[in-house]
Formats: sequence, C-alpha cells, structure tokens
Amino acid sequence: MRRFFLALLAVLLLPYVLTLAWSGQFRGVRERESPGSGRRIYLEEGGYVDAEEFLVGVVARQIPAEYEPEALKAQAVIARTYVFRQMDGAGEVSAGELGLGDPGENSLETLWDKDHFAEYYEKIRSAVEDTAGQVLVCGGELIEPLFHRASAGATRNGDALHPYLSSVDSSFDVEAENYMTVLEWSPEELTGRMNADSAFPQISVSPGQLADTIQIVSKDRAGYVAQIQIGSHIYTGDEVRQLLGLPSSAFTLKDHEGKIRAVCKGLGHGYGLSQYGAHHLAAEGQSAEEILTYYYTGAELIRVESAPQ
Repeated sequence: MRRFFLALLAVLLLPYVLTLAWSGQFRGVRERESPGSGRRIYLEEGGYVDAEEFLVGVVARQIPAEYEPEALKAQAVIARTYVFRQMDGAGEVSAGELGLGDPGENSLETLWDKDHFAEYYEKIRSAVEDTAGQVLVCGGELIEPLFHRASAGATRNGDALHPYLSSVDSSFDVEAENYMTVLEWSPEELTGRMNADSAFPQISVSPGQLADTIQIVSKDRAGYVAQIQIGSHIYTGDEVRQLLGLPSSAFTLKDHEGKIRAVCKGLGHGYGLSQYGAHHLAAEGQSAEEILTYYYTGAELIRVESAPQ
C-alpha cells in the first residue's frame, strides 16, 4: 500500500510541468519582493531562487487561476508542504530533485492569454504570499498532500500511514467541468491495451469472451473501484485506470452494443483535496484553513520558521 501512495506522489500528486520567468519581468505585472523562506531551489538552467518565489510557478500550473482566492491559497499550502517535505530539512535542493518535471519546458506566459495574464499572475502570487511559510503537519511531520481536480462525490480513505486522508463528502464536484467521461473500445482494442504493459497480469480469454468476464468485485466507500475481475485476473481499480488511461478510478466497465464502455466519474485519484471542491467551499465563504482541515482530516496548519541562512 505504501508503494502505491509513493507512486501516486510521483505520478499524480504534482503532474504539471513548472516554470517561471524568475527575473520577475512579466509584461503588465509590477515587480516586488516576496517574503523569503531561507530555502533555495537551484534551477537546472543555473542560479538559485527562493522557495517562496519558486512556488508561484508551481501553483500556477496546478490549479485553474480563475478559481476562488481561498482555493488558490489552499493549493499554495499544499505545494509548499510537498516541496518542504521533499527538501527534508535541507536549506537548498535542485529543481530536478523535487520530482516536478522539467522546469524549463514552458513559461507562464504560455499558460494564460495576454488579456488575463496580469490578473491571474497577481492572484497566484498573492495566494503564495498570503500563506508564506504555512504547511500541513500531522503528528509533527509534514504530510504527503495528495490532491486531485474533482472527486467522484466523496474523497477516499488513506491507509495507516496516511491517517489524515479520510473520506469526506464532496458531492458538489458533480458540477465540475468534465466530471463524467465515457470511453469505448472494441474487445480487441481493450485486450490489447490491457496486455500492452507486461508488468500487469495478461488477459488470457479471447476478445469475444471478454465482456462476459468483466465484474466489479468491490468498491471503496467513496465509490472508487477497489477490485475488478477482467478475464481470469483480479486487478485494482487504480491498475485499470493506469492501463486504460481513465481519468478516474470511479468507473463502470461493461458491454455496450458490442463494445466495452467505461463510464468514469471525477478527475484524478480521489485522495486528499478536491480542487473543484475547494473552489466551491471558498465560494461559500470558507477560508483556506477551513478547506484544508476539511479535506485533510486531523492535519494541522502551522507556519514554519525560515531556514537557517
């Protein structure tokens, strides 16, 4: 189970490429000093940037900038918690060691259109500055702050190593864009997709018999597939999600007019904070702290001191 959560961190937690024009020379955006954290990130193209400045680029690529300010603040705390946890008490680290992708692939100026760039940049930067130094801890340790775009209606329970990941209601996520996705394959296509990765059990039945062998064995309390039988093998819902490129592990898989149809609910793995849920709660007047402690049950929001210079 721990290997599964570590894989989620690497593949799902922070999947977006991050970067920033670190000089602060943004068209239409005033330059100003950010509060320093005393922690530095070394950029692969050379030079250091303070972690707080670095987080502006991280948050910008993780969450829609048009979301409510308190939701953006919650995401800033999540990003900081992850980065500081990866630094493990060190005063500096290279961007490559953070597992956040290639920091030089794109600039923020390609992320937003020019009509909204200044507005969105100010929103993201303000979210980072307003939460400067704030992180989430449980038992005195920085948590692994998993998040996703929208749940299937409720978030998922974690394991014993993640006691702050409890299933909570997030039924307003049904209003999220692309909440429901429908995908179809011929039996031959689905068999090929499932058998393409040799790390997983291979489907041994013929394509013509495939539909009759599909059966969801169990779901978790949030509605995500825990186990599903396909052919003669039992897969986890997360394995099938990976193999088929599904947007969520909350899905049905069944025959539909000679094809195999997957109907998925939600976007992402379903653990931790729902970004759309955070946006909804913020619109209702909840603060970033209230949103974070709702989705990370038992976690505490604290402010850490600057690292030694």
